This record gives sequence, structure tokens and C-alpha cells, in this order.
Amino acid sequence: MDSKKTIGLFFGSFNPIHVGHLIIANSMLENGPLDKVWFVVTPQNPLKPSRGLLHEFDRFDMVKAAITDNYKFEVSDVEFHLPKPSYTAYTLAHLSEKNPDKNFVLIIGEDNLANFGRWKNHEHILESYQLFVYPRPRVTNSDLKRHANVKMVDAPVLDISATFIRNQIKGNKSIKYLVPESVEHLIESRGFYL
Repeated sequence: MDSKKTIGLFFGSFNPIHVGHLIIANSMLENGPLDKVWFVVTPQNPLKPSRGLLHEFDRFDMVKAAITDNYKFEVSDVEFHLPKPSYTAYTLAHLSEKNPDKNFVLIIGEDNLANFGRWKNHEHILESYQLFVYPRPRVTNSDLKRHANVKMVDAPVLDISATFIRNQIKGNKSIKYLVPESVEHLIESRGFYL
């Protein structure tokens, strides 16, 4: 019997973290099933432009504020201490080496599964780790759905974007219900995205 805890790794810029992220993480816990979800705050995604990206420590603080009431959620700054840009393959190898008592699973959206072939060392990731995939709207179908290590997990299809939230803030409009109250307070008190 494998006594290792299974940890779902949910990578993201979380710029800012919003209720969509939390609903997906909770669905993964319940339907994965997983013991915990770690929100891995990425300093910079190699496949995305970094302009408009809040400092990594501010994004870390927002995630921390968002998840304080759930002991099954943790925030990780592991990629802050690894070479930039952050490649998931290297982070997975690093985490697996440092935590031999844990099984790591990668949580990704169906949109990322469609682009998975562009990821660095994607073949190795697929052979060594399970991918728990949540549904996304308007996605190209991927052959990888049939891979033995890919598991489609039932979760609500959410189309909340961090870009929309940032634009609301810039336009001096409410972001109530889009982000947890704790995150809303942090954004207001620090004047993020203005």
C-alpha cells in the first residue's frame, strides 16, 4: 500500500488569484482525489508575456490570503528560488527530489493539454507524472486525453479571466465575488493594478 500523500500542483501566475482557481482546486481535491493542492506561484511563464505581471511576492501574498481558511491548500514559492524562466519539468524534478514522501500530480486546464507538446521535456513529464485535467471552454481536442497518465477530472467550466479582473480594477469597477474578500482587501490596500 502506497502511504505517500498525493499532492496536486496547480501552477499559475495568479495575477490575481480568483474564485475560478479556488473552485478548480477544490474540485481536484474532491474528484481527483488528492490529499492537498499546492498553488505554485510562477515568477514567469516561458510561454506568456510578463508585462502587467505583479511582483511575485505580491502574487504570493494574494494566494496566501485566498487560501488561509483551507488546510488542504498550500502556497509554494519554490520557483522563486529556481533558475528563470521556470520550466515545469525542472520544478517537478526539484520537488520530487526534495519530497520523496510525496506523489506529485500536475493540475492543468484542457487548453494547456492542447499545447502540451510545446512544453519543455513534455514527454518526460507525461511518463513520470499524472496529469489531472480540468475542462476549459472553447478548446481544441487533444489526443493526449487517451494517454494512460492523463485523467480528465470533473470540474465546473469557468471562464473567469485575471485580465478581466485587472481591467475592472483599472476601470475603477467592482471585483466583488470574482476574488475572495481577503484578496479584494489586499488589492485595494496596496493599490495593485491601478
